[in-house]
Amino acid sequence: MKTASASALLTTVEELENTYKLDFSPIKDKLAEEDMSLEASTQFALHDALNKIAMDQPDYTYAAARLYLAELYRNAAENRKGEPYTNVYGLIRTLTQKGIYSETLLEKYSKEDIDQLEMMLVPERDHQFTFIGLFLLADRYLAKDHSKAVYELPQERWLIIAMSLMQNEPVEKRIGLIKEAYWALSNLYMTVATPTLANAGKSYGQLSSCFIDTVEDSLDGIYLNNWDIARLSKDGGGIGVYFGKVRALGSDIKGFKENSSGVIPWIRLLNDTAVSVDQLGQRQGAVAVYLDIFHKDMMSGFLDLKTNNGDERRKAHDIFTGVNIPDHFMRKMEEKDNEGKSIGEWSLFCPHQVKQIMGWKDEAGNALGLEDFYDEADRAYFTEKYEEAVAHPLLPRKTYRAMDIMKRIMVAQLETGTPYMFYRDEVNRQNPNKTAHGRTSIFCSNLCTEIAQNMSPTSITKEYQDDEGNIVIVRKPGDFVVCNLSSMHLANVLEDDVVERVADIQVRMLDNVIDLNTLSVGQAEATNKNYRAVGLGTFGWHHVLAKQGIYWESEEAVTLADEVYERIAFAAIQASAKLAEEKGAYPKFTGSEWENGEYFERRNYQSGKWKELKEKISTTGIRNGWLMAVAPNSSTAKIAGSTDGIDPIYALEYAEEKKNFKLKVTPPDLTHVTYPYYQRVRHELDQRWSIRQNAARQRHVDQGISFNLYVRHDIHAKELLDLHLEAWRQGLKTTYYIRSTSQQEIEECESCHS
Repeated sequence: MKTASASALLTTVEELENTYKLDFSPIKDKLAEEDMSLEASTQFALHDALNKIAMDQPDYTYAAARLYLAELYRNAAENRKGEPYTNVYGLIRTLTQKGIYSETLLEKYSKEDIDQLEMMLVPERDHQFTFIGLFLLADRYLAKDHSKAVYELPQERWLIIAMSLMQNEPVEKRIGLIKEAYWALSNLYMTVATPTLANAGKSYGQLSSCFIDTVEDSLDGIYLNNWDIARLSKDGGGIGVYFGKVRALGSDIKGFKENSSGVIPWIRLLNDTAVSVDQLGQRQGAVAVYLDIFHKDMMSGFLDLKTNNGDERRKAHDIFTGVNIPDHFMRKMEEKDNEGKSIGEWSLFCPHQVKQIMGWKDEAGNALGLEDFYDEADRAYFTEKYEEAVAHPLLPRKTYRAMDIMKRIMVAQLETGTPYMFYRDEVNRQNPNKTAHGRTSIFCSNLCTEIAQNMSPTSITKEYQDDEGNIVIVRKPGDFVVCNLSSMHLANVLEDDVVERVADIQVRMLDNVIDLNTLSVGQAEATNKNYRAVGLGTFGWHHVLAKQGIYWESEEAVTLADEVYERIAFAAIQASAKLAEEKGAYPKFTGSEWENGEYFERRNYQSGKWKELKEKISTTGIRNGWLMAVAPNSSTAKIAGSTDGIDPIYALEYAEEKKNFKLKVTPPDLTHVTYPYYQRVRHELDQRWSIRQNAARQRHVDQGISFNLYVRHDIHAKELLDLHLEAWRQGLKTTYYIRSTSQQEIEECESCHS
């Protein structure tokens, strides 16, 4: 005799069978025959549905999600002692009392406000989730109490995020803005970055994704950087660090020759910090370290930091590496003799010795190094300085064939996936907030290579004892980069034609993150508010191509990338300009390429609507100094039921495996119609088409793009070299991982997934 609860589940299974045209005969027979508890019945049905997910029956993922959702509802109802999606005010009050939610929600919103907002919830939108999407959201992001008991449900998470981000908007328009933000989130038109998704409305954590710092060449600078990184990593941020100003191995210290230990020991120290100071107990800190390819330590340990050969005392396996590459190095690699052999030479220098010997200074009399110059379109500033350094007879250097350095880079990439490539001249040429013509403002990128914002080191200017006997250290703040991310679900916004509407509310949400976030590092907070930089990105590119019937390896895909990202760029810039009229331009707007119009000229935006927008911004300003950055978007793309970032799919059917689950996955909207456009997968595709697509979208993205190259493990060195050369020639700012078929899955930082 089956129980009433099992009977109810049987009805649910029959409804799912009819809705998704699936076969649940075995499970129905078992439920009809056996007397099981509701929990056991649900687990049995769920297990059956998950095992049936395959590329010829992908909709079992939605059936599994509905079964999991029913269990989620039951658990939440039991913990809350009420029906799902009722009494949101009671939910907020309970979790505030438990210390999970911030007290601000009840301070900012009355019971009447919350009751009104509750009425906008659409529980049926929970049915949009695939199983893996719902599982990830519930497992990592829904609010639970300290004993991990679930209280919050998916639509309430979207509402709490909207309420949190709109809390300081004028009261008379606040409810309307929350409704709009909830509409965008709950329809899966967009996602917010992982830290915002996890922490918005809560009493702990911060909302920004990544931070980037420049290390000063001093003991104080190195250790204070480590301290700052530890504090930010504790709060859940991914970290990028530029070490290019730190003196090399064998350089002098206070005139004593050959005393410097170089950058490797300091990077190892940072590696230990990343491991020791975890991100809110969820995962170890994630840090990327960048070094210039003209730094003397490049070939003295940096390229071997993560490899498995060599001296373990000079390894840092837990950090990620990036190499900053000027155009001049790439041209040197192209130099050949009459027989076609590469002959270009490349010299490496200690940045401290360059400053000592070359005598270059800025207007204020501060010493400058090679890292402080880049090649502009009208003059090759870096190239001039580099050749001047090479010609100086007293400047120590190590000289190699440029191709030999590149070989070492590629060997490391095929083994470890890194170093990332950062094309420093192109990044600085395209920077809308240059600080000086031909002078580097951006030294490196972040952990996921999509952020490109002004940087400078923080330094100690004074130390004294105050009247109370306290030792006071005065630090002059540098530009400490903060990235605030959110991404559009391309397939959804294009299909429903809501790009402009979503961008309008999305830019406002991102802008509000800047004011709401409380950062533990003062210079990061100051930089955040000086430039008000945000990173609106996208995910679901392969999903879009499949739905529109466009092959990855085609001119149509390149053209679509150009058109789609120009549309998004216009919508984002227009939204930021509108915000500037309402709230004011970012403080550093004056003198920027936004103000003088060079930003638009450089990208050849000549249509009437672009000219009108350019004119408006020159008069009333723009709210955000940087606006677009395309992050990897793996976990949040899965939550939204789409494909990762701008990546092609991994396979038509595979197991998605993380620390606490292993689940079958198929591409979104997989049918006999979309199948041909999904058929060729990551490592089978000609990567030159991926590069061309990325070049088309990069023209419209003012920051960077997390762009992976997928290669076979047996790729010839010349083929990989050609891909790097093509990426550089096409004007890419960065490339992310080199993912070969022999590598184990690389553990990524999830802070930038948005």
